[in-house]
Amino acid sequence: MSQTNDAPSVLMVHRGVMIHQSSDLRARDMTRASSAPGGRWVVHANLLAKVGLLAMIMLVVIDPAWGNLEGKGSTARAFGYPLVALVVPVWWWARGRRHPYPWLADLMVTVPGFSDVLGNRLDLYDQVVWFDDWMHFMNTGLLCGAFLLLTYRGSQTPGHLLARSVSFGLTVSLLWEVGEYWAFITRSSELRTAYGDTLFDLCLGWLGAVTAAGMVILALRWSPSRYVSHTTAGETRS
Repeated sequence: MSQTNDAPSVLMVHRGVMIHQSSDLRARDMTRASSAPGGRWVVHANLLAKVGLLAMIMLVVIDPAWGNLEGKGSTARAFGYPLVALVVPVWWWARGRRHPYPWLADLMVTVPGFSDVLGNRLDLYDQVVWFDDWMHFMNTGLLCGAFLLLTYRGSQTPGHLLARSVSFGLTVSLLWEVGEYWAFITRSSELRTAYGDTLFDLCLGWLGAVTAAGMVILALRWSPSRYVSHTTAGETRS
């Protein structure tokens, strides 16, 4: 009886099918997805955001008026946002895929482009007075949070995290303002008020960076392994 039960298993392995091993690998992949930093919903949200971003970008390329992006740097957005959405996958691949995929950080990098295109499509920038301010605060914060999670090492103190977040956030904000000025402000009626608006946007970016640092510090104190997938054992501070 034991020979009869063992024979199919040996035969399958000999033929290279290895069904039992394939099942183990699939189960392991599902476990990694469910235990991804932030939870399985982050995986689904990230994939939906990337697909939604790509779909909207394609529609904007076909007709900038669809996204209310006429004269607002639609070409720069069409090229730039998909490239930004690829930063984390390329970063993870270049590091040799040694750690579980950083789904949460990837979502945080993808949302700014997705929310900007969607906000323009829904005309929120013109219909909601505070929407532009919120976007500068939120998107800078999201990018800073992703940066801290991706580059975190257990030896970093809260002061280090705050300094790195502010440095990164102000750099990103400055690059955005320069790109915005070059892409369409010089040809827009907003040129007259661009100086004051730029200073205020930079302040909002700084505030977003500080907020992101505070939230990451609290999250890492609460449950480091839940939000950081690449910290090696023994590095995390108690």
